[in-house]
Amino acid sequence: MKIPAKVEARIAHSIKKLQSTLIEARKRDINESDTAFIVADVLSDVLGYKKLEEITAEHAIKGTFADLAVRVGKNIRFLVEVKAINIELKDAHVTQVVNYAANLPCDWVVLTNGLRWRAYKVSFTKPIDRILVLDLDLSNVKPKGPEVIEFFGSLSREVFTQSSMLQMFQARQAMSTYSIAALLISDPVVAIVRRELRKLADGLNPSIETVCAIIEEQIIKRELLDAEEAKLASKAVRKIGRQAKAEKAEKASQKAETPAHEKTAE
Repeated sequence: MKIPAKVEARIAHSIKKLQSTLIEARKRDINESDTAFIVADVLSDVLGYKKLEEITAEHAIKGTFADLAVRVGKNIRFLVEVKAINIELKDAHVTQVVNYAANLPCDWVVLTNGLRWRAYKVSFTKPIDRILVLDLDLSNVKPKGPEVIEFFGSLSREVFTQSSMLQMFQARQAMSTYSIAALLISDPVVAIVRRELRKLADGLNPSIETVCAIIEEQIIKRELLDAEEAKLASKAVRKIGRQAKAEKAEKASQKAETPAHEKTAE
């Protein structure tokens, strides 16, 4: 995702000023309401949204309210759940705001205590779930650091679109340890490993199943195969594999149907 230079400059400049404010607020142990004021400043000064017009604390969802909602025009871009600055963020804290988002619907929610920021992609499954995509701690980063620019740049007023966020999410998912683990036990990769193993010793000819079992049981960490994220990654890898096989079969079919004189001409 390309972040414009002017947006990068605004983020770095604003974060540099806000860091000292946030660290002082942590020392004073400010409450949730006061933390929300600082978070609203971040949404305005760092992300570029207009106060009052685009940042609201009065967005009702089925009779209740999200802490903050960021809205441009008629579209809610993301919801924000705010905790007091010294509260350690947990996934459970975002459950309520994810349910809010599902009722809109809204694809993105942010959980923050001012210093720690987390962005989640809402998964419209049954039950509704969320996937942590971005995680940033402002207490120990450089204002111009790439993780700072990526987090706030992607959510900024100038850059945020549903397609850009989806692209970023998919890229993150593709490069996750779960996706790489799923690829390591996919048929094409296992076949390559088996081929290379056969070169290591005369007469060595392990089966695909044997090689896959060794990778799965002795090399890859169990949690990378059993977690919910692993199941999603495996599903995506299998889908790509099916698409590749279908494309290969279609090309073979087209080639078989090509008249002999056309094949000669080629």
